[in-house]
Amino acid sequence: MSDLPALNTETIWAIINDQVDDHTVNQLVWHYLGYRTTATSEWDLTQVVPEWRDEYPEPPNFLESRPATMKLTRSIPQQNKQLLKEKLGFKGYKIGEFGPRQTRRATAANWLLNYMQLSGNLPD
Repeated sequence: MSDLPALNTETIWAIINDQVDDHTVNQLVWHYLGYRTTATSEWDLTQVVPEWRDEYPEPPNFLESRPATMKLTRSIPQQNKQLLKEKLGFKGYKIGEFGPRQTRRATAANWLLNYMQLSGNLPD
């Protein structure tokens, strides 16, 4: 997963605007949740917190799994739930132009923005 795009606001916008493929979106979330692959392509879970590691010993596909996306949403602290709107000015998708996939991409983008905020890497 070393070929991931940088975690910055440009990447977050690219996720929202569907300019980053679904697999890469998943890989970004997996990476920042702590999932790593070993030399034998098995999952190394040593950096994954127990509440994720126990329920998902293999990282979930967040764009296909409603339960995994709901868990991702619940893991965002309340004060950071509106970061897409507050920090990026994202107004949401227009009615008729979005479905579950876009909603889940926005959830992944907001979770990554939350990660940036918590790690002190989100500019004011």
